[in-house]
Amino acid sequence: MQNILIVDRVEGGFAICEDERRKTHTIQLSGLPGGLREGDCLRESGSGYIIDREETQRRREQNKALFEKLLKKRMGDV
Repeated sequence: MQNILIVDRVEGGFAICEDERRKTHTIQLSGLPGGLREGDCLRESGSGYIIDREETQRRREQNKALFEKLLKKRMGDV
């Protein structure tokens, strides 16, 4: 399976990413696709990196569902 990097933040011309082992990687934005956003999932390709839109969307939906579950639980405690 290909390693995946998740964009944590963009600062000073670099994307600060984490791999699935939570190791940090700093990559120059010039080597990444345009339109990159925090939370995007990156995969290496023969020509650099590509944004894995399907994986990005899957993770965003998973995080949203978890947030809603926690919020619902919290509201039930009130």
